[in-house]
Amino acid sequence: MSHYYDENPEVESDESLFTYSYDNHNLELISDAGVFSKGKIDFGSDLLVKTFLKTYPPGPTKNIIDVGCGYGPIGLMIAKVSPHHEVMMVDINQRALSLSRKNKKKNRIENVEIKESDGLSQVENNAYDFVLTNPPIRAGKTVVHSILIDAYEKLKDGGALCVVIQKKQGMPSAKQKMQDTFNNVEVLEKSKGYYILRSVKG
Repeated sequence: MSHYYDENPEVESDESLFTYSYDNHNLELISDAGVFSKGKIDFGSDLLVKTFLKTYPPGPTKNIIDVGCGYGPIGLMIAKVSPHHEVMMVDINQRALSLSRKNKKKNRIENVEIKESDGLSQVENNAYDFVLTNPPIRAGKTVVHSILIDAYEKLKDGGALCVVIQKKQGMPSAKQKMQDTFNNVEVLEKSKGYYILRSVKG
């Protein structure tokens, strides 16, 4: 069985195109079988984008990393709305990375770098302002929690980890792991069982 968090999904390609909109910004996104949330933006990712941009409106240049970027809706939308930010997007899924690159080019977004990485393992920069993730829940708690822990190392002091996670898919344990790792955690937003959690590196 092939999953969206596999390095090379075996399911046959079946690309589709849709438009993702935030305020007056539009992205034309190609998605495919074998990647997360084919054919439309998933509710959690959209909630993360909206909450992040409401909490941190465009301002001074920030370095942002989108972990488990899929075909790119989170990182690309934030990069489009805030073109002065530098956004790194990482994923282990080769098909997702290929789609992210196509979507970056299709939408003419320059301030994004796309890189293969299993979680944050291949990320060298330890001075990010923000780590954002809609984590791969089906990859299991160990994988999800390792992203939360590794985020602490990749953030500069004062930097924040923002996570979207459903209550029924491990929110309480993720929240506790963030508290244990950062010594703080808060709920920025919740809707339809989805929570946006934030921890700040002190």
